[in-house]
Amino acid sequence: MGAVRVVIVDYGAGNLRSVAKAVAYAGGVPVISQNPHDLWEADAVVMPGVGAAADTMRSLEALGLAQPLRQYILAGRPFLGICMGQQVLFEMSEEGGVHPCLGILKGRVVRLPQGIKVPHMGWNQVHILKSHPALEGIPDGAYFYFVHSYYPQAEEDVVIAEAHYGVDFPAVVARGKLVATQFHPEKSGVLGLRIYENFLRLAADKG
Repeated sequence: MGAVRVVIVDYGAGNLRSVAKAVAYAGGVPVISQNPHDLWEADAVVMPGVGAAADTMRSLEALGLAQPLRQYILAGRPFLGICMGQQVLFEMSEEGGVHPCLGILKGRVVRLPQGIKVPHMGWNQVHILKSHPALEGIPDGAYFYFVHSYYPQAEEDVVIAEAHYGVDFPAVVARGKLVATQFHPEKSGVLGLRIYENFLRLAADKG
């Protein structure tokens, strides 16, 4: 596999340095960028994220990234969304009021149930529902690191793995070369790095 040029979207939030290290470890060439034109030069795009959906969308719009990101993903290009980078793919988020998101995937992002501590922070098991190249070598029931208070209500056909915290929720969604995780693979040890390796392999596959 040749070196994959991976643009990491910098919209003013997210643990960019640890994501860049994970991409490099997996054999990719990380490029942290706010420039929409860099998306089209990329072999793959990673959008990490922390914070709230409304702030994220405001930042993406202000940087001129929202529409180019939509176009990039809808063109079937390789994309990995992490945490907020997963949630922003859906139609709406209820975080801090109802806000429109990128609308790539059907569904809305809602708060974890009342009566449990939020944010959901720490290691939790992920159960695989469907085989997918992004999950190659990942055992069912493996632990990954989560930090979130909201989760997407997604259509079943895109959910390839789920976790439980007061409710079953999508831990990984995928459609074609779009992959998105609610957990942080770059903070999840060896198996998290394996997800980056799998994604880069998927990105390099021209089939």
